[in-house]
Amino acid sequence: MSTPARDLSRARRRRPFDLRATALYFALLALLLCALGLTARAAAAAFERRPAWIAVLCLVGTAAALAQRRRRHRRCAQRAAHRAAAALDAATRTAVEALEAPHPPGHSPVLPPETVTDGPPAAYDAGGAVDHDALDPDEFEQTIAALCERDGCSPVEVVGGAGDLGADILAVTPDGRRVVIQCKRYGATNRVGSEDLQRFGGTCYTVHEADVAVVVTTSGFTAPAAEYAELCGIVCVDRRALRAWSDNTGPAPWICQG
Repeated sequence: MSTPARDLSRARRRRPFDLRATALYFALLALLLCALGLTARAAAAAFERRPAWIAVLCLVGTAAALAQRRRRHRRCAQRAAHRAAAALDAATRTAVEALEAPHPPGHSPVLPPETVTDGPPAAYDAGGAVDHDALDPDEFEQTIAALCERDGCSPVEVVGGAGDLGADILAVTPDGRRVVIQCKRYGATNRVGSEDLQRFGGTCYTVHEADVAVVVTTSGFTAPAAEYAELCGIVCVDRRALRAWSDNTGPAPWICQG
């Protein structure tokens, strides 16, 4: 029967018991405890003899600790402030460089919201006049409202939208008449028909109480639409009349009814 071999490596790792080192460790520990006890006893005796001095020393120590803590916090706050100032300075330099950098052809810098002005858009043709064909329906309404203001109407209100009952612009002429305008931003070949005029004629006087009812279009009117407008007293402003009104070479629509 074989005997199992002993693990020599594990046996080597075990340290032999050293009586001298153990005695020295406990002796040092006893001395440390005695020193702490004597210090505590001396402090208690001193406190009994002069409690005011001990209280002062405690207060001074507490104040010193608090001051040290505040200095650390102040240094941390100063470092944070320096980092924030450096970041702000870097961001400012980046913004200035972006504003001063030349813009590529075909691009323009974006204006901040407060520099964007209200009113009709700046769409002009080669002759310098407003190109109404380049406007969308909302811009066309704004442009017509601007013409009313230019010719002395006040107030002028753009009310076009869902549920407007045919009125896109409401205005009051200089002589106090109420003008109700419907805008038709159509293509040159898409003329305003009689159905459009009939829908407008059913509301312009009875609902909006117009003194002057006007339909302005970028195209023209069919013959039935023109007949209906003449019958109901609606002023029709076609493409040619609109251009003359815009250029100040023709009368405003309410002048025709003056």
